[in-house]
Amino acid sequence: MAKKQINVRVDEAVYEGIEERAAAVGMEVNEYARQLLADEANDLRHRFLVAGDHFVGEWAEHFDARFGADGHGAAAAAGKDRRAA
Repeated sequence: MAKKQINVRVDEAVYEGIEERAAAVGMEVNEYARQLLADEANDLRHRFLVAGDHFVGEWAEHFDARFGADGHGAAAAAGKDRRAA
């Protein structure tokens, strides 16, 4: 497959952020940027993220009611309160 080259200029702060993230996953900056761009161009990934966003929009309220918005389990805590009473 033929390769195309993209040159992108970013602010120093943006570059430092990219550099830190690349180092955190053990990649060189160019490799990390290449992977990010490939992921962004991936239609299947895009459709998955859109579907995930739709799912969250439809079901977030139900999850919050069942598990609590704080992530500690509102329903489980309510169950403990009922047993103690």
